[in-house]
Amino acid sequence: MAFQKSPGTQDILPGVVERWQYAEQKARDICRRFNFSEIRTPIFEATELFQRGVGETTDIVEKEMYTFTDRGDRSITLRPEGTAGVVRSYVENKLYGEPDVSKLYYIGPMFRYERQQAGRYRQFHQFGIEALGSVDPAIDAEVIALGYTFYKEVGLKDVRVEINSVGTPAVRAAFREKLLAFLMPMRDQLCKDCQSRMERNPLRVLDCKTDQARFEDAPSILDSLDEECNIHFDKVKTYLTDMGIPFSINPRLVRGLDYYTHTAFEYKAEGIGAIDTIGGGGRYNGLVAEIGGPDQPGVGLGLGLERTIMLLEHQQAELDNAHQIDVYVVALGEAAEREVTRLVYELRTSGIRAERDYLGRKMKAQMKSADRLQARYTAILGDDELTRGEIALKEMATGEQRVVALASLASELKSN
Repeated sequence: MAFQKSPGTQDILPGVVERWQYAEQKARDICRRFNFSEIRTPIFEATELFQRGVGETTDIVEKEMYTFTDRGDRSITLRPEGTAGVVRSYVENKLYGEPDVSKLYYIGPMFRYERQQAGRYRQFHQFGIEALGSVDPAIDAEVIALGYTFYKEVGLKDVRVEINSVGTPAVRAAFREKLLAFLMPMRDQLCKDCQSRMERNPLRVLDCKTDQARFEDAPSILDSLDEECNIHFDKVKTYLTDMGIPFSINPRLVRGLDYYTHTAFEYKAEGIGAIDTIGGGGRYNGLVAEIGGPDQPGVGLGLGLERTIMLLEHQQAELDNAHQIDVYVVALGEAAEREVTRLVYELRTSGIRAERDYLGRKMKAQMKSADRLQARYTAILGDDELTRGEIALKEMATGEQRVVALASLASELKSN
């Protein structure tokens, strides 16, 4: 029997994985520039962490978690999102004792038992950041700007930023009554999920895609914000404007997690079927205390890498030579063959992406291989050239060929 991958998973093969490496490299470089440090947390955690951190009334906890009992009779869950684990680590390792804001990022797999569709997998990957320890609206704007910068620099076009304020727990409690008064007359016409959410978390009804048209006249939470929330939201908008980050206000944006306070935001783009949300996040001032730590504020985001890669392919974005070999070294003759082994190693340790033939092919077949690998140059070494200490260097785009000293090949390639 031939085994196949599990439903909702994927093999990321050569030819595609380079796009992933490119996106991950961009994420790491941008985090370095924004002074975020990497954190790596376990792929599984105690189930209660996600029940308390994500929220028991969320779709994630109710329907989507991969939960099992281990041999120690403990309830364990594969992480469905990144924030709860990062906050658990922040508390357990007492990072809150540091004098500065903790600015952390992660890249890795998450797991949710979801209905399969374009851009949605049961094992998926997120790039996320968390900034813990500050209530300053400037850090909200910085987090939003970092996500926007990632999409821009990775090569995506027409990415939109939508923002909202979901207020404080007290603000939401007051808004809840207004929203319920609006929803109750249409309760029987709503989908089953919305009817269930009305009982436990009415704000999440606004997140429903099925009944969205019914909510056009729904009350806006922005009309229920108190002075503190309005000031915070106004400052976020001001900072985004000052940085030149384009955004629009969406008063029905509530996100799918229970822990958000004040700022909530999403990134939108077209090109992957019915799904247009490619990432999002928000502020979560009560989450650290909920998980057992001191009352420390936080704000963060999570960006789906599958959706980023799909959009890159859809938009046919240029990936800064993501597939290109710098040089393909061709050996002609027994002595040259031995020298090429040493030479390719030298080039690689000099930072040059080099390849050679391992199938004993003739020169014509090797040149075809270089072309398939999109080599920028081919370097051709025969026994006669080796005796003279020379090598022929050919630029593939122009066909121009010249002879260079064998000992200076690495420096010659670097200068070009």
